[in-house]
Amino acid sequence: MKVALVRLVVIVGAVALLEILCRLGVIPNFTVIPPSAMAHSLWTILASGRFSHDIAATLANVGIAIAAAMIAGVVLGTALQGWPAARRTLDPLFATYYAVPMYAFYPLLIVIFGMSDFPQIAIGFLLAVMAVIINTLNGLDRVPAVLLKTARVHLLGPLAAAWRVRLPYAAPYVFTGFKLAVAYSFIGVIGAEFITSSRGIGYEISFAYNNFDNAVMYAMILFILLLVIAVNMSLHAWEKRLLSRRRRA
Repeated sequence: MKVALVRLVVIVGAVALLEILCRLGVIPNFTVIPPSAMAHSLWTILASGRFSHDIAATLANVGIAIAAAMIAGVVLGTALQGWPAARRTLDPLFATYYAVPMYAFYPLLIVIFGMSDFPQIAIGFLLAVMAVIINTLNGLDRVPAVLLKTARVHLLGPLAAAWRVRLPYAAPYVFTGFKLAVAYSFIGVIGAEFITSSRGIGYEISFAYNNFDNAVMYAMILFILLLVIAVNMSLHAWEKRLLSRRRRA
């Protein structure tokens, strides 16, 4: 409770300081508008439904990227954990994966998928899936040997043991991968919309930036910030509930 209060005080203080600096002209409105103006502009945009289509498109693409990354990441992580030779071969890739700029593949993705939403979804997926794989492996590596022995005693095959024993035990680590996948998917999809997309939140932010429309640009940035904070807080609360239930069990 004390940590949450300190966090709230810091955030409110930072917002208030920015508001004061913008109102006094220390920070020109050409650079940053006051937070109150951002909130008012965001309210006006949402009430008018002006960008509803763009918001829906971005959220749909992010949702697809998250779902695909979670399914592929858990499946690949589970398979690699049971295939040590393949894991040793791919370990160097895991260590350097995020050193590769995923947006460099955007032209190739456009050639493959065309000027559709799939290149944005692919970028979000590529950024998110590795986080899921790594955290799934991290959790599966910590499954106690006694649980694996119990699975063998009950004659569970590899798939049954993974579904009934290994993945349930590794659930907290997989959940961490899920939280990272959410963040990376937002980054990937919205960042890709900046490049060549003709719709979406990223496109509207880029368009507003190029036209010096700070009211729209900062309103949409604020929308993304509030949305991601809300999602992360919900996931954090869900994680705490799952962990407390697990301790009681």
